Amino acid sequence: MLNLWIVVGLSVIGLFAGWMLGYFGGNKVANSKIKEAELRAESIIKDAEKEANNIKKERLLEVKEEWHKRKQEFENENQGKRAKIQILEKQIKAREEGIESKVEMINKKEKQLQFFDESLKKREEEIKKKNEEIDKLIEKQIQQLEIISGMSREEAKQQLIDNFVNEAKEIASVKAKAIRDEAIMNAQKDAQTVVIQAIQRTASDHSVESTVSVVNLDSDEMKGRIIGREGRNIRAFESATGIDLIIDDTPEAVVISGFDPFRREVAKRSLEKLMVDGRIHPARIEEVVNKTTKELETEIVRDGENILLDLGIHNVHPELSRLIGKMKYRSSYGQNLLNHSMEVSYLCGLMAAELGLDATLAKRAGILHDIGKCLDKNTEGPHALIGMELAKKYKENKIVTNAIGAHHEDIEMESPIAVLVQAADSISGARPGARRESLENYVKRLEKLENLAQSFKGVAKTFAIQAGREIRVIVEPEHIDDTKADAMAQDIAERIEHELEYPGQIKVTVIRERRSVSLAK
Repeated sequence: MLNLWIVVGLSVIGLFAGWMLGYFGGNKVANSKIKEAELRAESIIKDAEKEANNIKKERLLEVKEEWHKRKQEFENENQGKRAKIQILEKQIKAREEGIESKVEMINKKEKQLQFFDESLKKREEEIKKKNEEIDKLIEKQIQQLEIISGMSREEAKQQLIDNFVNEAKEIASVKAKAIRDEAIMNAQKDAQTVVIQAIQRTASDHSVESTVSVVNLDSDEMKGRIIGREGRNIRAFESATGIDLIIDDTPEAVVISGFDPFRREVAKRSLEKLMVDGRIHPARIEEVVNKTTKELETEIVRDGENILLDLGIHNVHPELSRLIGKMKYRSSYGQNLLNHSMEVSYLCGLMAAELGLDATLAKRAGILHDIGKCLDKNTEGPHALIGMELAKKYKENKIVTNAIGAHHEDIEMESPIAVLVQAADSISGARPGARRESLENYVKRLEKLENLAQSFKGVAKTFAIQAGREIRVIVEPEHIDDTKADAMAQDIAERIEHELEYPGQIKVTVIRERRSVSLAK
């Protein structure tokens, strides 16, 4: 046991002695390493300080160079600005000198004006005094003239008036003689007018055949209802349609007369509807006429489409199709325009097929060749050129547009189809009895009459009736009063006398009607 404790004690002592040796030996090694590190750190710091100083010197040099550069730029810029300022100062100085000179001139002119004003005032005073002296002299001379002539002032005035009246009478007699001489010179023209009027009466059968329609009645009692109380129904009907309604002794028939086939057809259909309906009064007449007009316009569109379908023509603009349907109610020298155009179309197609040309294109040009005749009356110019421009507007083929414009040689023909259209037009119009020049002239005269009246401001509608012997003008009551309506009738009559040639006389009737409408709810 004792040996055990001895061994343990020795072991403890040995451990302690070993720890002490390790501790002191480690400290010595650590101290040496720390010194080494300190030496390295001092070396690194010295190197860093040297590098920092070098960088600092480089930066200072760069800053100095930049500063010198900026300074030079600033000085150059200031030098340029100084030069500009000097130039501006010189300009300002020159302007100031110019202004000073102008001010001096203005001052001089003001002094001159003051001098002129004073001179004018003096002249005005002198003139005023002289005028007073002249008035006194005139009054004295008048008194002396009265004494010398032995007449008072009023007697002298009366004598002057008598002299003027006698002179005017002489002038009037000279003018009257001139008028009589002119009347003698125009006697031949007046005689020709009478002859023309007589010839027109002999052509009444032809006019009736081409410008009237007959409506059959169930009984003669219907005539009284159509006329209405004091003729109000027939007046309303004629005013709404622009057509003459002739009610005579013809049994169970009424004659509708008018040069416009479209209006005549509207009037015929409207009258037939009114007779079936039984309600015949002004308001109902106007309603039926408006409705019939719209129905007929719709029918025109449908007719145009059907005609193109029959001819085998497609892709035609709707407006051109409508105008083709409208041809049904147009005439050319007494020949129905639709029948004429269809005939020309068929002829063009047949001739084109024989010659190996495009038959469809030829028929298209044929049906459209007189399309210019279907436009409004206000469009001026040859119908061939008008039709050509219309076809161009709606993108028709160039060959078709050229054929339309060239069929009366208004422009040069550019294709064989244009020649075919001209030939077919001549063939259709040259048939015996196809055309009547007199009817065409008659219709054109009535159209000119309506257009002339329509050109006046405030006119709503115009209707040439009684075979052109009367023109009825319906005005807008908001713009034309009763006094202006009277003056308008006279003005229209004077323009007709100066601008148109016509047999006999033309009655001008201006109608001003005002309607006030209100609704009871």
